This record gives sequence, C-alpha cells and structure tokens, in this order.
Amino acid sequence: MVRPVISEREKDLPVSTLGEMLKLAVESRDVISLGPGEPDFDSDKRIIKSAKKWLDKGETHYSPPSGRAELKEQIIRKLRKDNKINVSPDEIIVTAGSTEAILLGLMCLVDPGEGVVVTDPGFLAYKPTIEILNGMPISVPLKEEEGWQPNVERMKELLVPEKTRAMIINTPTNPTGTVYTKKTLEELADFAVENDLVVVSDEAYEKLVYGGAKHVSIASLNGMEERTLTLQSVSKTYAMAGFRVGWAAGPEEIIQAMTKLKLFTSISPCTASQLAAADALRGPQDMIEGMRKEYNRRRKFIVKRLNEIGLSTPEPNGAFYAFSDIRHSGKKSLDFCKWLLKTARVACIPGTEFGCHGEGYVRFSYATKYELIEKALERVERALQSVL
Repeated sequence: MVRPVISEREKDLPVSTLGEMLKLAVESRDVISLGPGEPDFDSDKRIIKSAKKWLDKGETHYSPPSGRAELKEQIIRKLRKDNKINVSPDEIIVTAGSTEAILLGLMCLVDPGEGVVVTDPGFLAYKPTIEILNGMPISVPLKEEEGWQPNVERMKELLVPEKTRAMIINTPTNPTGTVYTKKTLEELADFAVENDLVVVSDEAYEKLVYGGAKHVSIASLNGMEERTLTLQSVSKTYAMAGFRVGWAAGPEEIIQAMTKLKLFTSISPCTASQLAAADALRGPQDMIEGMRKEYNRRRKFIVKRLNEIGLSTPEPNGAFYAFSDIRHSGKKSLDFCKWLLKTARVACIPGTEFGCHGEGYVRFSYATKYELIEKALERVERALQSVL
C-alpha cells in the first residue's frame, strides 16, 4: 500500500484538543459541556420556513461568487443602520461564514514571509490561517490586568517594520468576552494608519453585548473605512451557524480580489441559505434581543458562581464566554480540563487553544441551558473542594 505524503504545511499546524474534548462530551451522556462556540438556540421558525420556501422554489443552484443581490441589499442596509458603514454591492462578498472570509482576505493581503498582527489569546483560527499561507503571525500578548484590551505600545515593540501588512481584531472577543472600548479602537486605528496596515475586523458577536457596553465597528471611525475589512455573519446573531453565511465588507479592490479567489474555494455560499439570511435581516429582530437577554441572565450567574467556587473570573461584557484563572490549581490549562472532564464530567476549553498566553486559563461557554450550567458548576465545585 502506498502511503500518502502529507505536506509540511499541514504537519506544522498546531494540534487542537478542542475537537477531541467536544467529541468526548457528545459521546458521554453524563458529561455536561460548557465548551460550545455556537448558540444553543435553534434558528427562529420564520427563518426555517424561509429556507424551506426557497428550496421549494428551486433555489438549489449556484449563486454569483460574490453573493446574491437580495442578500447584499439587506447587508448594505444593516451596515449603514447598525454599524455606520457605507458600502456598495461591489464592496461586499458573501462567504461560507466568517472563517472563509478570514482565509480569503488574508490570501489577498499577505504574501509569504509578511506579517499579520494578532492578539493572544485570540480566536483559534487566526494564527494557523496565517501560517497556512506562509505568513508571519505577530502575536501580541493580552493581559487580564489590562482588561484584556490590546496594548498598542506593546504592538509597536513587536511590529516588524516594512514586513507587516495587516492586523486582525476581534470585538466582542473569543475567548475572553471583551468588548473593545472606543478609546482602544481609536488607538488601534491610529496604529494602523501610522504603519499602513489593513485591519481585518471580526465582528461575529456584535449583537451580544451586556452591562452598558457598546459595540463599535472600527470601519466607522474617521479614515478607517478605506483600510478595513469588516467581517460579520448570521451564525451567532440569528443562531444560524449551520447555514454557513457570513460576509466581508471593505475596499472594492480587496473584495474583487477575494471574489476572484472564491471561484477556487467554495464557488459560492449555499443559495437557499443566502436567501434565508436575507429574510432574517429583513424581518423582525426581536429574537436577537430575546437570546441576548437569556445569555445575560446566564452570564451573571456563571461569573458569580465561578468566583464563589474559587475560579477568579472577570465579568465579560460580550459574546457568551467566561475566561477563568486556574493558575492556583497548580495545573496547566489542558491538564485542568482533562482532570475536570474525568473528575466532574464537565467539559471546558483550555486557554492554550487560543494561544500560548492563554496558559493558566480555561474558557467556559454559557451557550448552554441555564439549568445545565447550574448542575455543571455544582460538579465543578465538588471537584475543586478535593484539591484546593
């Protein structure tokens, strides 16, 4: 039997424990998972009806590579109303979720050996995607004592002049749940202008903010629209993760380059999904607020309980994650998660999944039913009592 030779590019990618732990959580009926990175709500019934309607009408064929006009029209309205961003249809590409937009955007912006600024801890796809393209991730450590907000002075120290092309930001953030302040975004904008960087702004959790926090799109700041690629999706906002619809909005030159590349990746997003997404954007938006209120209820509870049982956890003001300090346990993040899974039958995600500076932390998701969170934390408390 001939053994296939796997590329060095694939071999060099970090080995993720996320899939393994979530698989164990699903396969073991007595495990409660606080690991999910997607809403536990089902898509709204009107969205399901919309998808069925379009399938019944025969919308089962390819769409234009940059996306259906009906969806682009709704995205333009949404960006103008919610984000203070003004774009034309030629400045939008519809993608199979935000992750494809990240890949296509970086393929158009970064050549081998060129740098991209990323924060650490940060969404687990950013750094590997840069490395797949033979780019150079410039990891900027985030610190809890700074509220997990990016420190521009630290970025300046790490920047590789003349070799850095882009910067990825994520607000609200995964895994810390931080919402970047307008002051932070203004500092990042100045940094991008001074160093001639394109900003890739991942805003997947834009509607999930709490406690008086406000989401601001960096592209809405003076002078930033022309150098920002704004990524959004329906996955978190409308609980439509399985529909695989997102979009990138930005300078026409970048969007057209991404569209050219898309012909060689997925050709186009699912047609029926796009039309259902257009209906989601067009119709009543009350389901979003209903989900946000429930997440906020869970957020308050999980943070309170985690702190009570000895896991120091700052209050997140966005997304649906709590990022807890476990350093006093004497265990590494991965070992702590494995121990908790074995001892308490509770699954969470090690901070090292999100970068080396996530060591000493674990991520708990509250995209899980309130009653299950209560039960899970009772188990965690009992387990911790035996070691702390």
